[in-house]
Amino acid sequence: MSGAGERVVAVIVTRHRREQLAESLRAVGGQSRPVDHVVVVDNGPDSPAREVVEASGLPATYLPSERNLGGAGGFALGMLHALALGADWVWCADDDGRPADAEVLATLLATARRHGLAEVSPLVTDMADPDRLAFPLRRGLRWRRSRHDFAGLDVLPRYASLFNGALFRAEALDVVGVPDYRLFFRGDETEIHRRLVRSGLPFGTAVGAAYLHPEGTTEFQPILGGRLSAQYPANDAKRYFTYRNRGYLMAQPGMRWLLPLEWVRFSYFFLVHRRDRAGWREWVRLTTAGRRERFTRP
Repeated sequence: MSGAGERVVAVIVTRHRREQLAESLRAVGGQSRPVDHVVVVDNGPDSPAREVVEASGLPATYLPSERNLGGAGGFALGMLHALALGADWVWCADDDGRPADAEVLATLLATARRHGLAEVSPLVTDMADPDRLAFPLRRGLRWRRSRHDFAGLDVLPRYASLFNGALFRAEALDVVGVPDYRLFFRGDETEIHRRLVRSGLPFGTAVGAAYLHPEGTTEFQPILGGRLSAQYPANDAKRYFTYRNRGYLMAQPGMRWLLPLEWVRFSYFFLVHRRDRAGWREWVRLTTAGRRERFTRP
C-alpha cells in the first residue's frame, strides 16, 4: 500500500503532567516522517496544558475535558476526533512516554506496509535503561526482558503493547472500535488487544522501533517460586480499577479460559503469600462486580 497522501494523526491523553507532555510532544514533533496533526485530550483542565500544546508549534487540537475520562475515555475521544479529522492512521501516545528516536513513526509505517498489518506497535522499553523492556514479554515458556532477545526479527506477529506508540489503520478502528469508556483506566489496552485477536486482523510489534516508558513491573509480585506472578498495585484506587476491570475481562469471549488460573494465583497470593483474607475478599468483590458489569467508580 502506498503512503502517498496518507494522513497520520497522533493522539495523546494527559492529566497534570505538563513537563512530561512537553517532552512527548517534542519527540512526536521531531519524527523524520512528520505527523499531520496532533490531538491532545486533557483530563485535568484544573491545571490546563493548553499552553504546552500551543508552544509545541505542532498542528494540534486541544480537547480539555471537564470530567476525567480516564485513559480509556480519553483515547476513545481522541481517536474518534482523529477519525473525524480524516486520519488514515491513528498513532497513540501518552504523556509519560515518548518515541525513542526520530525514526519510530517511519519504521512503524514501513513495517505495517511490508507485512500488511492493520495495527503495529513498537517495543516498549524502560526509559531508565532503553535496552530493557518496560514490560517483560512472554514468548512460549520464557519471559523476555531485553530488546536483544529479538535480534534478527522484523516483527512479532499478534503481539502488541497498547497504547504506547500503537499505530492503527483507520479501517482497523472500524472493526475493533475504540476503548471502552466504562473501564476508565487499567485493562482498557488489554480489552482492545482482545478485540484485535478476535477480529482476525493482522497486527504485531515492529522490533526495529522503540517507545520509552517508565518501567512497569513493580506491581507484579512473584509467587510459587517465580513460576507465576500476581498484580498488586500500590494504592486503593489502582487496585479497585485493576481488579474490577480484570473481572470484566475474564468474562469476555477469548479470555474465559484464563479464569481458573486467575482464581488459583490470586487466591494463593492473598491467602498464602500475604495471609490477607480481607484483601482476598475485596478481590472477590471487585472481580465479581466487573463480571456483572457494575462499573461504578469508587
